[in-house]
Amino acid sequence: MNGHIPLVIPDLEFGDVKSDIEQILSTGILTSGPYLLDFERSVADRVGVSHAVATTSATAALHLALVAQGVGPRDEVLIPNFTFPATANAVIQSGATPILVDSGTNDFAMDPEKARALVSTQTRAIIPIDPFGQPADHVVLEQLAVEAGISLIVDAACSLGAARAGRECGAHGDLGCFSFHPRKIVTCGEGGMITTNDSSVADRARLLRNHGSRRTEDQKMEFAEPGFNYRMTEIQAACGLAQMKRLDQMLNDRRSNASWYNEALSNVSGVVLPMPTEDATWSFQSYVVVLENHIDRDKVISRMAEKDIETTIGTYACHQHPAFLAQRLDAGNMPNSTRYASQTLTLPLIPRMRMSQKERVVETLISALQAPSSLSR
Repeated sequence: MNGHIPLVIPDLEFGDVKSDIEQILSTGILTSGPYLLDFERSVADRVGVSHAVATTSATAALHLALVAQGVGPRDEVLIPNFTFPATANAVIQSGATPILVDSGTNDFAMDPEKARALVSTQTRAIIPIDPFGQPADHVVLEQLAVEAGISLIVDAACSLGAARAGRECGAHGDLGCFSFHPRKIVTCGEGGMITTNDSSVADRARLLRNHGSRRTEDQKMEFAEPGFNYRMTEIQAACGLAQMKRLDQMLNDRRSNASWYNEALSNVSGVVLPMPTEDATWSFQSYVVVLENHIDRDKVISRMAEKDIETTIGTYACHQHPAFLAQRLDAGNMPNSTRYASQTLTLPLIPRMRMSQKERVVETLISALQAPSSLSR
């Protein structure tokens, strides 16, 4: 009746990139050209690191980061249990074994102390994620990685523009990995990026993303080691670059809408609002709340859909899925991520969201929560 409210809308229009696409097509340089270099430089400068290496996806970035760090068979990598499975998939693709770590009691991210308890002689790396643009406790995790003599690779897929302890996400640890999927704040349709201050790691990542090829001194092509095809196209880079120029504006818009939601939902029974710690700035890639245990989250999603409002779960608990059977632990060992997987709800957060849309989302959510059918059995 009042129009569909989608979960997300990419903040990019054809007019933003029309002249760039025409320029790209006129030159015939469709990959690994000047737009890619400019996009990489813009992300590196924003994050505050020396190097950025663009890839075809965040999953490719994670895989490339692991390989560049020498992670392989017989190694173990600590990852959050509460994450989109791409994090675990990248570890498995590298030949290593993902070790699942529960979230904190009041924090979607990996619990550092639970991670510490799982470090073994086979642990080679830790991959915390910044869920929904909420930075993990990177200061403690960096200290843990140094003490254990292992790598810290941050899955910063959702956290471009977020910060923790005075540093932008993607600048903590040895490497950061970003996503430019359509649900992210900056999107290239698909795409990813590695960020690092380590020149040798950046050079190896660039080598590996292009089949392990390089030019010799006499400009002949040689293949130094087996690699991958993880090259981003120029058109993707142009899309990303156009949005990087407006990133602060886009972040301010999301934070303003999230702040309005926080106030409107602060006293709504059945809804718990995660809030930033004092040293963290969230990007709000998604606006996610936790529904109390007596609420059937999936029925709330269905009732919102009936009113033409798109919502979805937060994300998954990997240990509940057959793909990770070898890493499956009893749910009693994963109480927090198990609860988040069943009780998190993502609300619409779209560019320049109208007040009437926000009010309709909240009113419909309250109605859905109060419906007898939304109570868990």
